[in-house]
Amino acid sequence: MNAKKWFVALVQCFLIVVTAAALTTAGGPASADDASDEAQMGAQLFEQLKGQGEIVKSSPLYDVLNPLADQITKVVQPMYPSKIHFYIVHEKQPNAFAAPGGNIYVVDSLFYFVKNKEELTGTLCHETSHLLHHDSLDLMKRNQAIVDRAVAATILLGPSIGTALAVTTIGRLQSLSYSRDAEEKADLTGADNCAKAGLNPWGLVWLFQDFSNANLKTPPEMLSDHPNDAHRIEALEAHFRANPALFGEFSSDPKTATPLVLPKSEDEVFLR
Repeated sequence: MNAKKWFVALVQCFLIVVTAAALTTAGGPASADDASDEAQMGAQLFEQLKGQGEIVKSSPLYDVLNPLADQITKVVQPMYPSKIHFYIVHEKQPNAFAAPGGNIYVVDSLFYFVKNKEELTGTLCHETSHLLHHDSLDLMKRNQAIVDRAVAATILLGPSIGTALAVTTIGRLQSLSYSRDAEEKADLTGADNCAKAGLNPWGLVWLFQDFSNANLKTPPEMLSDHPNDAHRIEALEAHFRANPALFGEFSSDPKTATPLVLPKSEDEVFLR
């Protein structure tokens, strides 16, 4: 992936969000107008990424992603107004993120970062929960000044994928209590939807545990600005105990995890 092009697309999407936010009233639940704004933002970002060749059109990794995405989508789609799609993009840094309008972008290196199918599905369920909570739109509506400061910071840091992640961190650190709350809600909703889809929700707990032992300079965004993984693990475990009818059938033992069967060579993972 061309990091500069990816960064430009993200910044342009930020500006679209800010423009749309200026036309609406901050706060409150998502309205029909908000849904329209989200769809427009998402379509704009997708067209930029597609036009720049950043979307991976064909890859054996889709054989891994699509069955899991289909199971999750069956549960999540009835609760979201726009069609949900999953796309693979290419980048060395493992990541996944939900864009306004229903697109979930999964970086190919994430498949090699997670240790099993459950950790991957936990990540996907977490990201689809951000769609359901309209977190992207809400965050921008309530924090327009943060985006302005973040864009200003790019002048100092320079355009790169590292800058994009740094800008995200700068912006979210300015509203840390909100973003931590949003992330924890996405954890819990994601766990619910994983279980409803018949997928073991303990994968997200295992991912947090594995991340604490990993040595990444730039971790996945869902982990990068939230160092208190222990709190999120405790919240998930308490949620599981409080809902035995939903979660009781799933094993908490990572030894029961399902291995991912992946291409061995990085050169094999995508064709654009």
